Amino acid sequence: MLSTIGYAVGLGNIWRFPYLAYKNGGGAFLIPYFLMLFLAGLPLFFMESALGQFCSQGPINVWRAVPLLQGVGVAMVLITLIVSFYYNVIIAYSLFYMFASFQSPLPWARCSGWGSDNCTDPHTVLCNVSGVIVSNWTQQNMSCPPSDQIQVQSQTPSEQYWDEEALRRSSGMDETGTVVWHLALCLLLSSIIVGAALIKGIKSSGKVVYFTATFPYVVILILLIRGATLEGARDGIEYYIGTQSNLTKLADAQVWKDAATQTFYSLSIGWGGVLTLASYNNFNNNVFKDAFIVCFTNAGTSVFAGFAIFSILGHMAFVYNKPVGEVVKEGFGLAFIAYPDALSKLPISPLWSVLFFFMLLTVGLDSQFAGIEVVITCVVDACPSLFNSKRALLTLAISCSVFLLGLPCVTQAGIYWVTLIDQFLGTWVLLIVGFMEVAAVSYIYGGNRFIKDIEMMIGDKTFCFWLWWRACWFFISPCIILVILVWSLLTFTSPSYGSVPYPDWGLALGWCIAVFVLMWIPLIALYKFIKAQGSVWERLKSLCRPTEDWHPYLEKHRGERYSVENQTNKCTDTSSVSVISSSWL
Repeated sequence: MLSTIGYAVGLGNIWRFPYLAYKNGGGAFLIPYFLMLFLAGLPLFFMESALGQFCSQGPINVWRAVPLLQGVGVAMVLITLIVSFYYNVIIAYSLFYMFASFQSPLPWARCSGWGSDNCTDPHTVLCNVSGVIVSNWTQQNMSCPPSDQIQVQSQTPSEQYWDEEALRRSSGMDETGTVVWHLALCLLLSSIIVGAALIKGIKSSGKVVYFTATFPYVVILILLIRGATLEGARDGIEYYIGTQSNLTKLADAQVWKDAATQTFYSLSIGWGGVLTLASYNNFNNNVFKDAFIVCFTNAGTSVFAGFAIFSILGHMAFVYNKPVGEVVKEGFGLAFIAYPDALSKLPISPLWSVLFFFMLLTVGLDSQFAGIEVVITCVVDACPSLFNSKRALLTLAISCSVFLLGLPCVTQAGIYWVTLIDQFLGTWVLLIVGFMEVAAVSYIYGGNRFIKDIEMMIGDKTFCFWLWWRACWFFISPCIILVILVWSLLTFTSPSYGSVPYPDWGLALGWCIAVFVLMWIPLIALYKFIKAQGSVWERLKSLCRPTEDWHPYLEKHRGERYSVENQTNKCTDTSSVSVISSSWL
């Protein structure tokens, strides 16, 4: 349970959710987010958990239930593998900031040698007094009407530290620059930690998450209490859940797409990790209860972290005399700009800063543990005779590969690569894989058959109990995902990093990454269709029914439905097999 919570509750809640809420109108974003959670997130999380627990297999072998769509499992593993590259980079950012926090005062507390001319603290506001520009009007106890105030375009020390010192960011994706060595070393350390934790398998990482899954809540609570006591915090909270929320954003397709993808991203739906972790559960574990606990813990953590960060943003808006919606640039850097700024204003700020970035490190490692475990499990499942005895070497090899392939993301143009991968792989692809998954289980494997499988694990339930899940799996969830996917594609605008647009070749590369992940779905289906025997219709029927080895892993759990005799009869009698198997009501 803690491993699953640690996987589902991660940087997506503390870092990604607040910046999406900030970008999409504050509290306005909570409306589509919770709708997506109830109508798509929870039903698909329950489905994935039940599938993994039932067969005790990874995300590729679980598609023995619908062999035609085994490519969906391959796509899941590729998503996890590619996301692991940049997730490792975000953990490296956390490590760098944690190490940088061991100095007093904190290096981003004031403009220093790394700052450029437009780094100012406090924020500079000039006053036009009868045509004369006065810069020190506040010190002279002068009043200046808002119409005569001139905002000087400048950056806070925390913004400049992020751009100039941490990232050493280049002007665009075209300018790769050199490897940022302090980030490369942090990336190496992150890879070593992940490899060491997983070297003995899921049980070794399970012991680690007793600490890593609980510690973040203590730090967020401390920051929330401190943030709520800062001047201007009320304005930030009002923007988050009050009257300052920009409700006009609800008419924008991008907001609904972001809400859906954030639900999938934070719950790790479509990544294969939920399937993998559920496969380690006891067969009779109450997967329904676990799904509810994990989903609502996940959503609660997102909202909880939002209160902490928006109280800090309200204080920053007060200090720099800006609206809350304009105080920082939204994006990946929000957690590395707003949080450090608030931390620098706390008493004993280095201590709180070390604790905060250690917390970011722990939640990132939780998700990274499970992500790498997905890849390891799939490789071992594919060649058990070869890798079962060499699991440690396989873990080291994958950890080294993740480090080497993450190096482009720690160049001076690295943040553009990280954002590009997230914008394409963490959005469109997740929605498409989620749609394919729910459609395959609902329409091809069969809803009633799947429900009977679940009841083998958790016991019989009433018709009314399953009515809601039938409605979601069969109609509501796939329709919502499809509508959002089509709507957002029709209103597509080119992504950017802040005000920096991506070059055409960068956008083309983003689409190529998405196509590379998704192309395995039709390619594997075509390969299996060619290899199958019989007429076109017979081949299609055979690929739309479960294989002989689709059943609970242990024989004692198979019962009459999956007994050897019953499986043999199913294989010899093909006349009753239909493509859309099992009615719903």
